[in-house]
Amino acid sequence: MAGKLKSHSGAKKRMKRTASGKYKIKKSGGRHLLARKGGRRLRRIKGPAYIHETMDHKVARLLPFG
Repeated sequence: MAGKLKSHSGAKKRMKRTASGKYKIKKSGGRHLLARKGGRRLRRIKGPAYIHETMDHKVARLLPFG
């Protein structure tokens, strides 16, 4: 008998599945030491990021329930 399917706790906190099926993540680098980073760089960090489609199958294994 196989064990229960469980979502990966770390992945749950960092990724969210969108309505279109992509995985949305937050870009790194926007927490601290912001004074030395340029405005253009901070604006780029601020926006959402999505997991590349070649990694979708790996993330799907970590999050079996979306």
